[in-house]
Amino acid sequence: MAMSKNDIIKTIETGKAILGIEFGSTRIKAVLIGADNAPIAQGSHDWENRLENGIWTYSLEDIWTGLQDSYSNMVKDVKEQYGVPVKKLAAIGFSAMMHGYLAFDKAGELLVPFRTWRNTITEEASEKLSELFDFHIPQRWSIAHLYQAILNGEDHVKNIDFQTTLAGYVHWKLTGSKVLGVGEASGMFPIDSETGDYDADMIAKFENLVADKNFDWKLSEILPKVLTAGEEAGILTEDGAKLLDVSGTLEAGIPLCPPEGDAGTGMVATNSVAKRTGNVSAGTSVFAMVVLEKALSKAYDAIDLVTTPTGHAVAMVHCNNCTSDLNAWVNIFKEFAESFGIDVDMNKLFGTLYNKALEGDADCGGLLAYNYFSGEHITGFEEGRPLFVRTTDSNFNLANFMRVHLFTALGALKTGCDILLKQEKVKVDNITGHGGLFKTKGVGQSILAAAMNAPVSVMETAGEGGAWGIALLASYMVNKGSKTLDEFLNDDVFGGETGTKMEPVAADVEGFDKFIERYTAGLPIERAAVDSLK
Repeated sequence: MAMSKNDIIKTIETGKAILGIEFGSTRIKAVLIGADNAPIAQGSHDWENRLENGIWTYSLEDIWTGLQDSYSNMVKDVKEQYGVPVKKLAAIGFSAMMHGYLAFDKAGELLVPFRTWRNTITEEASEKLSELFDFHIPQRWSIAHLYQAILNGEDHVKNIDFQTTLAGYVHWKLTGSKVLGVGEASGMFPIDSETGDYDADMIAKFENLVADKNFDWKLSEILPKVLTAGEEAGILTEDGAKLLDVSGTLEAGIPLCPPEGDAGTGMVATNSVAKRTGNVSAGTSVFAMVVLEKALSKAYDAIDLVTTPTGHAVAMVHCNNCTSDLNAWVNIFKEFAESFGIDVDMNKLFGTLYNKALEGDADCGGLLAYNYFSGEHITGFEEGRPLFVRTTDSNFNLANFMRVHLFTALGALKTGCDILLKQEKVKVDNITGHGGLFKTKGVGQSILAAAMNAPVSVMETAGEGGAWGIALLASYMVNKGSKTLDEFLNDDVFGGETGTKMEPVAADVEGFDKFIERYTAGLPIERAAVDSLK
């Protein structure tokens, strides 16, 4: 039962609405939710990272003007829909893109411009730490950025008093609390799921490693405190309220939940926080996250280990390329149609071509494609060249052509997920798909089910994204009672709604496996293209 307009007005006026704000890489989004945890208003602000002196960054000014604009747009939406101001809230939560490097001195001043997760400037640190910890430390992780700065002999390092992430920074400035949710913290430094805190052995190894530098700080002193979903993480201060709402209408004293990363909020928004569940986000890039029952047998370069907002271990396979090449081919068909004077509805074109793929041979009729617009670390490419290849006796028709481009959109992902599902025998009961690849009903979904050999669900709400996810975590903090996070999501948010579910079809699973053999065998063709086509 959706709330009536009068109920919503009452919720806002009595200060019972809950706010979630997420800093994505291109948009800052604010979502206000009501007593039933459904969105009632939203606002957003578009922003772009800049490449300055070889570093991908956003300025602190970008962060605050963006936050204030998305908040005031949400308030405007409330005013237009319900005619009331926003004075008080039951809870607030912040989330943001994970990882990166924000280091501050004792006076709280930023020491060097924000280094975002996009920077691949920490290769040496990443390799050395992965070896030291026997745990895969990706280049984008905060600890890799810190150690690389030490290896580079950067002068600012000796002055560090506090290191955090974007979500942690915003939260700190609004509450005065130097904390992080465990999921976000797991992208700074490895977490021990038994203790729900940073891995103590690895902290000791790192402090040993840099002991000869005689810094005034220890790693354990400069990292934010780790909190679990449901814990209170601070209160909006008077200064914080003015920073968030420049009109001065919002009152201080509102409790905040632990700040989380976009991986954690994505798990919450797709109800994939329980063990043996997972989610796949497929758009320009693609990543899969699976909540583990037990630790993996060893470290893998293709797999990042993070946690859910409650501290359960999660295996993450992240690939740079997904739908860009597929979209480029759809645009070629659009141009073809327009050359005949046909007006093209893009939704219909995507729908028609995607559905055509379902008529193809299970293994794409021997066709091969690589969708590498950029490099792909899972298969060992530092840059990419989109390619389409066939033999003279391949079954070359439109259905197989579309099918191979859908298959290859998940090719690198399948390579990483096969380590999890086949080598490590990880069990997954259900995967939830979200993102552009799943817009055409049943197509991306059936192909992902074939790639993962697991049931795939798609929900109507999957488009709400991370800002809704962090609002739900704020709601959990104030409304949880004695429920675990997965019970709260099942009972109070999704109410048994599991979306549309598709089981894998045996012939398609076999077809995808055949395609992946061809894909792996053909990688030297992609290598030759990168080397020969400058």
